[in-house]
Amino acid sequence: MHQKRLPLLTTSISMALLSTLALPLSGYAADAAAEAEEMVPSVPDPARFGPVRQQLHDWEFVIGAGAMYKPEYEGSDQMEISPVPYISATFFDRVTVDPGGVEIKTYEQGAFKFDINIGYDSGRDEDDSDDLRGMGDVDGGVSVGGKATLNYGIADFFVSVDKTIGGSDALLGKVGVELTQPLSEKFILGASASATFADKNYMESYFGVDSGQSARSGYREYKAGAGVKSVDVGVSATYLFNDNWVLRGEQKLGILVGDAADSPIVKEKLQSTTMVVLGYRF
Repeated sequence: MHQKRLPLLTTSISMALLSTLALPLSGYAADAAAEAEEMVPSVPDPARFGPVRQQLHDWEFVIGAGAMYKPEYEGSDQMEISPVPYISATFFDRVTVDPGGVEIKTYEQGAFKFDINIGYDSGRDEDDSDDLRGMGDVDGGVSVGGKATLNYGIADFFVSVDKTIGGSDALLGKVGVELTQPLSEKFILGASASATFADKNYMESYFGVDSGQSARSGYREYKAGAGVKSVDVGVSATYLFNDNWVLRGEQKLGILVGDAADSPIVKEKLQSTTMVVLGYRF
């Protein structure tokens, strides 16, 4: 699915809210001092900010920016560079909000956990590439799903399902494994491998060619059925410069398979995505 999900970078944020105001009165007459005192606003009691301060301590927050080098659309052989603004916040160690959407930790027992995901399928625009002229747009929609994960050492084995509401009205499933291995206090390596399954709605929306699209675009008519859409692998590296600055790089390779690979709009089955993000934590 065309979800703009980017990797999670979580950090801790602490704020102290304190306001003080002092006005020196030495050298003034008593009546002038009284007049000046009336003009000074009252000093807030720092104790009343305690609950706010405690809540902020329960946040993890990072802001950053970077760039992504990726195909113009899924199946394209033309690449483009896109800016990547990044803001991520984790509230009370349970809710994470980032450019990919919202992740809610709903259940955790031992090595098993289950999360609910709410995101956005950005769809596809005909103007994304010259190779899509005549194909029309695929509207975006809200995606809702869940992810079950089983941890074993440095590996997280997962199964996820996401349903798009609106747009392609598609259902996507994914199975795979993610590995994370710190090499030092500042350097962390990651790797992943997965297979993505798509229903007929997704395959027809992104890889099918109906009679109208065929007449406008020149592609032959093509019906794409449900099944395995792609197999993906990826590696990542995260470097912590200090307590505030972090640099993350990712490289992913996806291979379109089955009916997706046979679509006439697919110019390249091997899809590469490279991303670099520099973040600052508060």
